[in-house]
Amino acid sequence: MPESEEDAQTIRAVAERLVKTHPHLDIDLVRGSVQTAYEELRYARVRTYLPVLMERRAKDLLSSEEPGEHPA
Repeated sequence: MPESEEDAQTIRAVAERLVKTHPHLDIDLVRGSVQTAYEELRYARVRTYLPVLMERRAKDLLSSEEPGEHPA
């Protein structure tokens, strides 16, 4: 759950960007990855880079969900 409206807007914006870059993935999976990234980073003292860090972490989470991304 976002702590503030600003955090909620950040979560939506990051999710929208990732949905556009990963249209083949389920939208709920993308949103869940962004929410997980937010939960991991929500207590960061410096919040300037929170959107960038959230997007990177969510991409990492999503790449582990994509078939064929990792060699067996």
